Amino acid sequence: MITDGVVAFVKRECPTCVLVESQMQHLARTLPRFSVVSQDDPRFPAGVEDVVDDRELEHSWRNAIEATPTLIRFAGGRETERVAGWDRDGWRRLTGIRDLGADLPAFRPG
Repeated sequence: MITDGVVAFVKRECPTCVLVESQMQHLARTLPRFSVVSQDDPRFPAGVEDVVDDRELEHSWRNAIEATPTLIRFAGGRETERVAGWDRDGWRRLTGIRDLGADLPAFRPG
């Protein structure tokens, strides 16, 4: 797992995670450091190379993940910001990508 950058905690069985799959693909292409921690399917999301298999939920437990998707920014190994669920304004702020999720609803809980 990365110590500097953005990490998304997700699972395929989460409808909100499936909704934002294209946004995670965009983050993987755009951000210099982006990884995904997948709780139930290490092939999800498609098109993202840095996916951590967390079927044992070790990483999720260690990071106190209560809902998926959860997006976390790390700097120097420490969490600096977190957004739970899909919150377009929150994801934009955390990633610095102004047009992220323009075609999605403004909010959807995880």
